[in-house]
Amino acid sequence: MKPQQVCRRVYQIGGPGITGRRDCCVYLVDGGSQLAIIDAGLGESAPAIVENVRRLGFEPSRVKFLVLTHGHIDHIGGAAYLKESLELCVLAHEGDLPAVEKGDPRLTAAGFYGVNYRPVKVDKVIKGKTESLKVGELTLILLYTPGHTPGSVSPFVDVGGERVLFGQDVHGPFDPAWGSDLKAWRNSMAELLSLNADVLCEGHFGVYRPGEEVRKYIEGYLQRYSR
Repeated sequence: MKPQQVCRRVYQIGGPGITGRRDCCVYLVDGGSQLAIIDAGLGESAPAIVENVRRLGFEPSRVKFLVLTHGHIDHIGGAAYLKESLELCVLAHEGDLPAVEKGDPRLTAAGFYGVNYRPVKVDKVIKGKTESLKVGELTLILLYTPGHTPGSVSPFVDVGGERVLFGQDVHGPFDPAWGSDLKAWRNSMAELLSLNADVLCEGHFGVYRPGEEVRKYIEGYLQRYSR
């Protein structure tokens, strides 16, 4: 499968069927003069992610930011390669720095995938509840949504009259070894619902739209984990 457009200015450039079956879904945000990548996949397919930027007609040198939604290996494994090859700015929340920067194998879950992780230095540490990231003429909002991991973030952007939410790993899973917190996760999901997003770019299960389907997806997992 080729990289594909999700909606205006948003593309999927990695994930099952596009790069590798063990990659998370990787997304590209087109801000015009600048581009941003959301998550980096497991690592083995990182060169293919760069090539997919090219295949969409974009010059990879325009990619200025890599936002890591949380510290699991299938989301951060390609970060070192992307940072080195594209010379971009890596962003992650302070709550997941032990995974991203130190490579703690318990926190990255690298052992589950049987791969080695190359730690990467985070250039901009996300510390607040919400932070804004200018990507060319677009503004990406980085919303702190702990629960799956201590430092999970869910970026969203308003473009073309639609709100696009990158709600990576809304579905879990949860493990105390990663610092998962179900109560915090439920609060985070309530916040995501309050955004009234039109499009959900999920971390492993692709794209959901319209807004009714986004709400149904999130509420379904809230119901599952309320038992």
